[in-house]
Amino acid sequence: MAHPPTPVTHAVEDAAHGAAEGGLPQLDFATWPGQIFWLAVTFGLLYLFLSRSVLPKIGTVIEERLDKIADDLDEAGRLKAQADDAAKAYEKALGDARAKAHAIAGETRDKLNAEIAKETEAAETVFAEKTDAAEARIRKTTQAALANVRDAAADAAAAIVAKLSGGAPDPAAVSKAVDAAAKRG
Repeated sequence: MAHPPTPVTHAVEDAAHGAAEGGLPQLDFATWPGQIFWLAVTFGLLYLFLSRSVLPKIGTVIEERLDKIADDLDEAGRLKAQADDAAKAYEKALGDARAKAHAIAGETRDKLNAEIAKETEAAETVFAEKTDAAEARIRKTTQAALANVRDAAADAAAAIVAKLSGGAPDPAAVSKAVDAAAKRG
């Protein structure tokens, strides 16, 4: 049973005839075993060359890069831990400074309040002394004024009695009458 010719079979037949006539040798089925042999030898040599020289160098470079990245990550972790420790130390120092500032402010406030209390007490003492002295002067002046009022009342009463009676009254009697009137009123 023969199959009818197709365009693909024509191309293969033409290639085979062309190879025999000086066309493309890779399409000549007679040379395929040699081509496959040299392909395997070339591929094997290329594989050996790459696996023995190029791939170890690439592997070394990749390994070094991975080591460098791991070292950099370790260093970054160490630096982050240092930064965290520094931040904690800063926060602690800041808290201590605030506490110390509050303590100093409290001590200063207490000292100032004590000084103000002392000054106030001293001022109140001076004020009390001056008030007592002023009150004593007022009492003395009041007593002197009252004594003068008594004398003035006695003089006025003597003058009134003298004007009404036409003669000078007895000063002891006038003094006794003024004292009696002062006691009643």
